[in-house]
Amino acid sequence: MSSDQIQNNQIQNSAATSAPRSRSFDLILGLFAVVLVVSNLASTKTATVNLGFWQPAFDGGTFLFPLTYIFGDLLTEVYGYVRARRVIWFGLAMNLLATLTFALVAALPESADSPTRGAFGVVFAFAPRILLASTLAFFVGEFLNSYVLARLKIATQGKWLWTRTIGSTLIGQGADTLVFSLVAFWGVLPNDVLWGLVLFNYLYKVGFEVVLTPVTYAVVRFLKRSEGIDTFDRQTDFNPFKL
Repeated sequence: MSSDQIQNNQIQNSAATSAPRSRSFDLILGLFAVVLVVSNLASTKTATVNLGFWQPAFDGGTFLFPLTYIFGDLLTEVYGYVRARRVIWFGLAMNLLATLTFALVAALPESADSPTRGAFGVVFAFAPRILLASTLAFFVGEFLNSYVLARLKIATQGKWLWTRTIGSTLIGQGADTLVFSLVAFWGVLPNDVLWGLVLFNYLYKVGFEVVLTPVTYAVVRFLKRSEGIDTFDRQTDFNPFKL
């Protein structure tokens, strides 16, 4: 499909996107939820990285978590804010289910012959705090990311994709990293370690987005051509609670 054909197929208001979900949309939805859940469970462990001049701490979820923002960029850029909003809520629901399940299992009496005796409870007893931190941070950060990207797309008239993927990440990941780190680790880590974690996590997440920008371009181009859709949120209600 040519670029002119895509332009002709543009949907100007994401509120009108009532078409059935495609295989690509469902794949992104599934990957989004899995990466979010895995990242939040991995966040129960903190580690350090030796950069020579700096040995910052970071939480284990940092490795994969930036992918959720790339998925958010793809969803908002191609399908629009309204459908991205549904996916964000779906991811939060799956994260809640996983965390509550692990917390419940951790609270159950442990059998004497359990191969993980003592360890499971120690690790997942911290999960509810991680859940609270990730829910607050993800809600604020992901919706900011999607909102900023949608607004920048209109301001740039759909040009310069990198300005909105990176620009939205700078704002969304900044809010996400700060809220998550403070809620999850305040009082748990020494202050100098905590602020080092905040800084390293933020730089890593933004760097991750920048490095994968060519991949984002390729996937966005593929989705727009295969779906025949390029949504502009010109009259969208950006209320995050409106489902």
